[in-house]
Amino acid sequence: MGDTFQQGEKDIVQGFKNNDAVIMKTVYLQTYPKVRNYILKNNGNDDHAKDTFQEAFVACWSNIKADKFSENGNVEAYLFTIAKNKWTDYLRSSDFKKKVTANSFTQLKAVTEDSLANESEAEHRRRLLRQALEQLGDNCRKLLQLFYFERKSMKEISIEMKVAPASARNQKYRCMEKLRTLSLAIKENG
Repeated sequence: MGDTFQQGEKDIVQGFKNNDAVIMKTVYLQTYPKVRNYILKNNGNDDHAKDTFQEAFVACWSNIKADKFSENGNVEAYLFTIAKNKWTDYLRSSDFKKKVTANSFTQLKAVTEDSLANESEAEHRRRLLRQALEQLGDNCRKLLQLFYFERKSMKEISIEMKVAPASARNQKYRCMEKLRTLSLAIKENG
């Protein structure tokens, strides 16, 4: 069975080298859903998944054509790893951090978009945000203040709050989700 698997992988590698459309399309269609699910579970959307996978596919194809890939390797696993690494690089980039900050507040704005008749829209949003922030725990309030208002990096926040950087990122995400939920509840309850 192992020989058949290796022969199949050799055929796939050879197909990439020969630009065999059927083989390349098959690998594309089998691997893309896995990459898409990974990106969606890690702060991405469909557009991110498509763009990242496209870049990874081209990189995989180029590496195979340049003989930088072993004929005995698994092309789908290799392609998935490239896509995963590209997504990780994007998440670490300053572009992503700027977009997350902008998107977080854009989403919060969307939650509070309907204003009360006797309040201005901006004042209504500020009131909802204040009420939701008051209901957050001290740690969440402090973390969000450090990140959004004091513009501190996750590394600085993790040091100040005495947690690992990954924990700080996870806490920030959970705190934003809690803030959104509280804002929605306050809005719905008037």
